[in-house]
Amino acid sequence: MPDDSDEDLEPTTRIHEARLWRDDGWTARVIKNEDDDGWAVEMFMDGEDEPALVGPWTMGRDKKNPKPLDSAAFITLVKTASEVLRRHEQQLHALLHKNLTIDSHSGRWRIALDIVPDEYEPYAELSAHDDLGEEQARVRVSPGFKLTRQSATDWITNGFARPG
Repeated sequence: MPDDSDEDLEPTTRIHEARLWRDDGWTARVIKNEDDDGWAVEMFMDGEDEPALVGPWTMGRDKKNPKPLDSAAFITLVKTASEVLRRHEQQLHALLHKNLTIDSHSGRWRIALDIVPDEYEPYAELSAHDDLGEEQARVRVSPGFKLTRQSATDWITNGFARPG
């Protein structure tokens, strides 16, 4: 007889039904499409309240009911939803972390702006790294600070004094 003692340690129970498929940290749910007479599928990552992906779902042979979920479709949906999340993370990272390389009379500098999106007190840090990668300056700035070639050059020219 198999030992089921660790079954309760799984965060979610596996479900493989025609309109609900839960496995490997993901849940796919086929729902009625609110915009038309068709069907849609929602992909949720375990622990998340909002779907990572919502998309149209294929009608079944009767042209009335949705095509049932299956393993191949679920795997494809997981890959697609994972890619959507990865792109979202990359976009968020690009918004919060900017870098410029500036050549000046004092050498080559990598200027970085890192925004900390704190819910109550967001801020940003402006830092300067020399051509060896050593940090030479760091100041706190407004999260709305615009890092441009001109603002970076001005900061270097002003001896890394906190921008006004």
